[in-house]
Amino acid sequence: MKKAILGKKLGMTQVFSSNGTVIPVTVIEAGPCSVVQVKTKDNDGYEAVVVAYGKQKEHRLNKPKLGVFKKAGVEPCRILKEFKFDNTADYSVGQVIDCGIFAEGDKVDAIGTTRGRGFTGVIQRWNNHRLKMSHGTGPVHREVGSMGANSTPSRVFKNKHMPGHYGCERVTIQNLEIVKVDAERGVLLVKGCVPGPKGSVVTIREAIKA
Repeated sequence: MKKAILGKKLGMTQVFSSNGTVIPVTVIEAGPCSVVQVKTKDNDGYEAVVVAYGKQKEHRLNKPKLGVFKKAGVEPCRILKEFKFDNTADYSVGQVIDCGIFAEGDKVDAIGTTRGRGFTGVIQRWNNHRLKMSHGTGPVHREVGSMGANSTPSRVFKNKHMPGHYGCERVTIQNLEIVKVDAERGVLLVKGCVPGPKGSVVTIREAIKA
């Protein structure tokens, strides 16, 4: 991986291509991200670049995190994240990474946390069918249904689709295309949808399987 950035999902819209085709895009406010630490094999056992994103007030951070920012000479931020770049040596502490590292037509992977939906039933969570509305079924028609035979296997198999917590999962959508880069506003327009609700933090990185 040669380039990646953190950003905030602003929402979705559409743009028109040169031939008049409508392209649905996700608007992402990408960066700026400040480099606060460059890890090396000699000091840390591996190579990585630690970047900070999202300004934060000092009193909302603990002393270890404040120490990291003061040592790097960077304003306190809300999020710290490591990127294992191939060209780690090209980065230095205090360097700012913005959306200008990407260009139109680049293939990227979008990583985000899906919207949380709380405790849900099997129909919403797993797209199960409801039970029959007549012939003695009920009074609940949206429940799981049969759990298996009583005699054999006399238990519920693992991984059976059941009600439970739905959402709040880390999801990666691969091989999305960057339609436009607005360096002045610090905005990326990515073709298609990106996981997460509006205002959530997403990671845009160079496509691994392009």
